[in-house]
Amino acid sequence: MALGISSSSFSTHYMKNPLIFPKKTNNSDLNFMFSCSPAANNYSKLCKCTTTQQGGGGGGELFSVTSSNTSDVDYLGESTKGDLNLNMGINGQASLQGPIEEIARVEAVEAERLLRNLGIPDPLSTRYSPRGIFCSRTLNFRSISCIGYDMDYTLIHYNVMAWEGRAYDYCMENLKGMGYPVDGLAFDPDLVIRGLVIDKERGNLVKADRFGYVKRAMHGTQMLSTQAVSELYGRELVDLRKESRWEFLNTLFSVSEAVAYMQMVDRLDEGIMSPDLGPLDYKALYKAVGKALFRAHVEGRLKSEIMSKPELFVEPDPELPLALLDQKEAGKTLLLITNSDYHYTDKMMQHSFNRFLPNDMGWRDLFDMVIVSSRKPEFFQMSHPLYEVVTDEGLMRPCFKARQGGLYSGGSAQMVEKSLNIHGDEILYVGDHIYTDVSQSKVHLRWRTALICRELEEEYNALIHSRDQRTMLIELLNQKEVVGDLFNQLRLALQRRTTGRPAQTLAATHMEDKELTESIQRLLVVMQRLDAKIAPLLERDGEHFNRRWGYLSRAGLWDKSHLMRQIEKYADIYTSRVSNFLHYTPFMYFRSQEQTLAHDSYSFYHPVPESNQ
Repeated sequence: MALGISSSSFSTHYMKNPLIFPKKTNNSDLNFMFSCSPAANNYSKLCKCTTTQQGGGGGGELFSVTSSNTSDVDYLGESTKGDLNLNMGINGQASLQGPIEEIARVEAVEAERLLRNLGIPDPLSTRYSPRGIFCSRTLNFRSISCIGYDMDYTLIHYNVMAWEGRAYDYCMENLKGMGYPVDGLAFDPDLVIRGLVIDKERGNLVKADRFGYVKRAMHGTQMLSTQAVSELYGRELVDLRKESRWEFLNTLFSVSEAVAYMQMVDRLDEGIMSPDLGPLDYKALYKAVGKALFRAHVEGRLKSEIMSKPELFVEPDPELPLALLDQKEAGKTLLLITNSDYHYTDKMMQHSFNRFLPNDMGWRDLFDMVIVSSRKPEFFQMSHPLYEVVTDEGLMRPCFKARQGGLYSGGSAQMVEKSLNIHGDEILYVGDHIYTDVSQSKVHLRWRTALICRELEEEYNALIHSRDQRTMLIELLNQKEVVGDLFNQLRLALQRRTTGRPAQTLAATHMEDKELTESIQRLLVVMQRLDAKIAPLLERDGEHFNRRWGYLSRAGLWDKSHLMRQIEKYADIYTSRVSNFLHYTPFMYFRSQEQTLAHDSYSFYHPVPESNQ
């Protein structure tokens, strides 16, 4: 957990303070000495104690750490592996007698005070921070033995305008060489956001809600009206299983391809494609754009340019290596599993990590195993030949068994589990790609998962900026609901009157015809004016994040986007960057929040009528 120290002085502070930065330990076991001296009455005595990974607590040791062999399952269904146990009584234990509710209340108040004094945010406050770690499924971080990391847009964050802009340039250059009209086009990163879906049959880009209903759509580079969206997609749902039609924008790497495709759709509609290209439809056009971008990556010019001047493309994060260092020194086995090749990986990691690590450490010192050219998602699905990288030039030789400390190419997740003797939910994998990193590692191996989504920070700030506008919009909608309910009741009363039946109530039955009709007329005018006010506000909702698509995680005012549904389904935790782990501890218990249901507000906040009790 961060100790209120600025990032510029963090490394120096770590090296000078042995209480925070213990000497490098043998990571094969977790026997280390630690000291603690919090400034609280209950913790005033300096305590020195030894922890061990053995299940027993013999030898007079104060604490023991629950091992895999002795672990159980707690009341939330999480493994107790890694939990700290007290082996003997403590001084002043009598003061802990009494109702635990009262004791816990006092201790919680004192803990909050100590956290404030140390400059450390408490776990609850971090939930309301753009750099919080958000929990979809409860995760006991202590029970995680191994953490695997993706590299691109996970450990290393690229400047989207720079990286994707150059990818776009190379893609357009290749398209031009293939005979496509690309003159006058420029990269526009605001045209798309992560989580949109390309409709390859219609040349559209759509935003769907959690159920798959399309809420917004764009043809080429032009947004479609609400009426047009309803006519096109009112009777069908986005189904990502139909890969021949739908393409989900899983990652920021999708931005350059989507921008290029939507711009080329405009050119196809303009009828200026060369006859030499043959018959073209939107699906064939998508294939051509994908081929041009693939060539840009395979030819290596893009990565060579980035490797020559990484400072132009990579956004440094001084806190990131220190977050991983905390995890490693807590006994976690750290893995790097990336689809990038060895030369590119080594160059990027050196640039992003080495200058921020203490004691002349290099990036390789952080990881117990490094796997490049992993070929995800197949890495999680099947076995591939394993090669060991044996020279700095990248020379490889066939290998049949991985070992800790090794550098490899290819292989499989099953091989990693076997070599480390760690399996399933003991492993947490952290990546930015919902399908390649998060979905497949969970579906095939039941690994725990964390998604990195940098845009969360911008969305959080946008939501704060638009708070007043959303509050006014919700107030207008509530007014419309109340007025509309009265309108509907009076309309029903009029309907019953025309058939000679009494209205719902005695008062409504005895209303004068004129009064009833005028009331309906007045309410109808009010609702029409409310609609005229609400419609543009709804249209602009989310414009502080993206003026075309609104918020990343929302589809409309109330509902979640299809992207958010994917995150909740496959990512146990999610956050904006890996360095956010520095603001927590390697022993954190991430607890998912209450999931509200449509009927919760009625059952929890409104009294139940006596007749229904």
